[in-house]
Amino acid sequence: MRTILEVLSDAKRLAAEYYEITGRPLGITGEIAEYEAASKLGLELGAARTPGYDATARDGKTVQIKGRLLKRGSRGGRVGAITRKHRFDSVVLVLLDERLDPIEMFEASYDDVAGRLDAPGSRARNERGQLDVAQFKSIARRVWPADPQP
Repeated sequence: MRTILEVLSDAKRLAAEYYEITGRPLGITGEIAEYEAASKLGLELGAARTPGYDATARDGKTVQIKGRLLKRGSRGGRVGAITRKHRFDSVVLVLLDERLDPIEMFEASYDDVAGRLDAPGSRARNERGQLDVAQFKSIARRVWPADPQP
């Protein structure tokens, strides 16, 4: 029987090939981001479609995971909608390269995310729950790869 890692490796390859041919994403970025965050940050993925969060940390805190594919030359674009209908403790943003391999991961607390989403001035933020990647990074801390120790 094949491992999850083997299946995801094939899925990443096919998704990259599909994107190269069509210029459109295959739609598996979120699933890949969830798996990468769980494996690299030691999170336990919840059941599919668990309201409000995707994973649980070792300390019991709940985490919503967002993935964003960064195209060559892109400044980042928008993070997918952050849903606040159900409470969670933090959001992890997984930035992926064109092969769907992780580049960096950032984590922001619920309070910081909610404060930024509620700030006046942007319909995307206020109504759709979306932040630019740069906005998200400005309120988050990088959690992977870990900063080297001095």
